[in-house]
Amino acid sequence: MERRTETDAMGMVQIDAAKKWGAQTQRSLENFPIGKEKMPIELIQAFGLVKKAAALTNAELGLLDKNKAEHISEICDELLWGMLNEEFPLSVWQTGSGTQTNMNLNEVIAHIVNEKRETDLVHPNDDVNKSQSSNDTFPTAMQVAVVLKTNERLLPVLSKVKSTLTVLAETYKDTIKVGRTHLQDATPLTFGQEISGWIGMIEQNEKMIIDSMERMYDLPLGGTAVGTGLNMEPTFSEKAIQKISRWTNEPFTQKDNKFHGLSSKDSFVFFHGALKALAANAMKMANDIRWLASGPRAGFSEITIPANEPGSSIMPGKVNPTQVEALTMVCVQVMGNDTTVGIAASQGNFELNVYMPVIIYNTIQSITLLADGLESFDERCLKGLTANEERMRAYVEQSLMLVTAIAPVVGYDQASRFAKQAYEENKTLKDVVMASGVMNEQDFDDYTDPRKMV
Repeated sequence: MERRTETDAMGMVQIDAAKKWGAQTQRSLENFPIGKEKMPIELIQAFGLVKKAAALTNAELGLLDKNKAEHISEICDELLWGMLNEEFPLSVWQTGSGTQTNMNLNEVIAHIVNEKRETDLVHPNDDVNKSQSSNDTFPTAMQVAVVLKTNERLLPVLSKVKSTLTVLAETYKDTIKVGRTHLQDATPLTFGQEISGWIGMIEQNEKMIIDSMERMYDLPLGGTAVGTGLNMEPTFSEKAIQKISRWTNEPFTQKDNKFHGLSSKDSFVFFHGALKALAANAMKMANDIRWLASGPRAGFSEITIPANEPGSSIMPGKVNPTQVEALTMVCVQVMGNDTTVGIAASQGNFELNVYMPVIIYNTIQSITLLADGLESFDERCLKGLTANEERMRAYVEQSLMLVTAIAPVVGYDQASRFAKQAYEENKTLKDVVMASGVMNEQDFDDYTDPRKMV
């Protein structure tokens, strides 16, 4: 492998000649051979937007040669198009400020510009990083990445899930089934009403996520090293953020208190809490479906879900709720990620939080897993879900909880005795009530008509 020599303040370092990064990136590669987790490409691309906005703003302010800024902008576009992904190999487990990833971008952008220009060279720190620090650009890129990933990926998937569930709720709006509380029989409802509960959960989670993202729009760009804005022209951050907002069509604004923006990651705790709420509700919905589809002979078997693949290597014909299992594992991972984000955000010291790489890694992973998991669940489970209406009807007819409807007539204690007697003697509720003589058959049928209970 052909190598080239690069130098920095610490001396010389050897780099694969085919790679575009520089000495600081190479040192990070060598010093942090930890795990296989790499910086999310979503963060890298958001960082590219920040670098492009910074270069053009610095040129506008007369702080950077216009030609240099235009060339930097062109390389940032290549980065945004995914043409340079292989040039960003750094581990999540690096410096907690993300400085090495910031320098990875600075070095790659400068190197490629210089390859094309050959004269009037661009410097990674003096030009690409002008008016910036890792301490304000990394959290800015984190927030931009979260907003874009959520709006472009997760929220559209939630809309798909809501649409599918709405169709199912309408289809089964008149299909009466047994309700269950505490995993025990309860009064009837329609399957459409049961599904409407799932719709309500997704709708609420959608609102929670949107509300929690409001804090992500306030960018700390311009705080530089500790929040004071040292080495930055006073109007730089406002102008740069306006560009980012225009390019993304998102309402990004300048954060007033940049000391808060650099030292605290409470906005990520709050946002990820909304992701955890979605994971909790997705787990509940998936488990409901798992239970309702249990069987086919020895379970509830109230619904049928698509048979996507064989379920057993030893039991022929067995089909398992694999989409449920995949989604619920996603939910468990997201809940674990939430713990990581919360602890990491609590560890900021003085003017900087130095757990930022692990916070953004876990947050992007949670958004990705929830979007991918729910989309797969929607396509391969929800859209093929059907009700076993005959089974539902049989459960309703056998239900002892129909006694609830006659309790106001005969009293709670007497109704309880009827239910207990029917259970112990393995009789229907109707048989026991008729034998007691407390009401006639017509009145019983009228009171316990499930259609009147829903």
